[in-house]
Amino acid sequence: MVSFSAGQDAARLLLEGSQRFTCLAGGTRSGKTFLIVRAIVARAIKAKHSRHAILRFHANAARASIALDTLPNVMRLCFPGLKLKEHRQDGFFELPNGARIWIGGLDDKERVEKILGLEYVTVFLNEASQIPYALALIAFTRLAQVVPHLHQCGFVDLNPVGKTHWTNLLFGDKREPVSHRPLNDPENYKRAFLNPPDNAAHLTKDFLASLANLPEKQRKRFYEGIYVDDADAALWTYEIIDAARCALGDIPEEDRAAVVVALDPSGAAGRDDLRADEIGIVVAARGVNGDCYILADRSCREAPAAWGRRAVVAYHEFKADCIVAESNFGGEMVRATIQAADPNVPVHLVTASRGKAVRAEPISVRYAQRQVHHAGRFEKLEDQLCAFSAAGYGGTGSPDHADAAIWALTHLFGHDDGTAIIEFYRRVAQEQGRS
Repeated sequence: MVSFSAGQDAARLLLEGSQRFTCLAGGTRSGKTFLIVRAIVARAIKAKHSRHAILRFHANAARASIALDTLPNVMRLCFPGLKLKEHRQDGFFELPNGARIWIGGLDDKERVEKILGLEYVTVFLNEASQIPYALALIAFTRLAQVVPHLHQCGFVDLNPVGKTHWTNLLFGDKREPVSHRPLNDPENYKRAFLNPPDNAAHLTKDFLASLANLPEKQRKRFYEGIYVDDADAALWTYEIIDAARCALGDIPEEDRAAVVVALDPSGAAGRDDLRADEIGIVVAARGVNGDCYILADRSCREAPAAWGRRAVVAYHEFKADCIVAESNFGGEMVRATIQAADPNVPVHLVTASRGKAVRAEPISVRYAQRQVHHAGRFEKLEDQLCAFSAAGYGGTGSPDHADAAIWALTHLFGHDDGTAIIEFYRRVAQEQGRS
């Protein structure tokens, strides 16, 4: 049988409490998910034919993380001899007493409709930092199965993010995340924090040291497990980006009305020039539906001849219409570098006449309105976007990946001479005046 540290045992007892909602927040590999899955199995054992849902934002992540890893480990260590029968096509595991544990993702429309067509006595939102509050609300409306001698429980876990995240508003500030009004039943929202040292018996010293040595922002989230101050007037959040994410296969070539490769050059002399910024190279498309999609991030730190070839390769690979390149650094040299790799590639030079935050703001509004989708995960690009605020860029170095993406999206959504931005805000003002 598995043994628990003092912190884990306190969290275990909290999960067994009478409150309706419980959040376990804290650093990575601290045992949060293991403890909640263990509590769910224990609840399922107590109640015949009860239903329990474990949900993540992405269905494939739910299967890889829970169905193939955490759940088998919980069964092996805490409930040896108890057999689960997997009904993979239907998305659930069944206990001998007929209780079922459903595992799925909120990004899979067909599976979501199937899962949320049922009522559950337990709903667990795993990695809730990735789940928008609107989806969390929908999931918790299914926390309605009536089971004798078993109260309904909503569980949440996450590595903490910004203090304005809905989990902190609910479980920390005890306020409703939309209206920000105090909760009518604050006693039903309880939270505990767990961090890697609480799970030290199952982690190596080297792993714990690596977490302790992370940069400050990452250390606070993954080692100290605390909510951090949000950037003032942040233009992007990970939640906004994640809410509209899709797969590359969701945008077939015939649905792409326009494709561009955007290039943000720097003074890098080559891959060994580690002091220089990267050359931002981002591929984006506008769909026939009017939305835009980030298809690829080919940014690099290379000499001009190499990054010119890299941009041209992306141009041909994605059958782009042109390469959009910022001319502030190098002017016509940028065009010459690209056309040295392929003289037939059309190059459209743009000039940065406004500050980065001014260029970024209208594009961030498009994201908030779910008009921009990332076809995959682009970690550096997304980290840079989330470091933008109305005051400017707050990250380290230059937002090379983000600049390239903003140039691409500005070009696809309208003119990049500034008129599209003016027209955009004029249209917003007119719509607000009519409402």
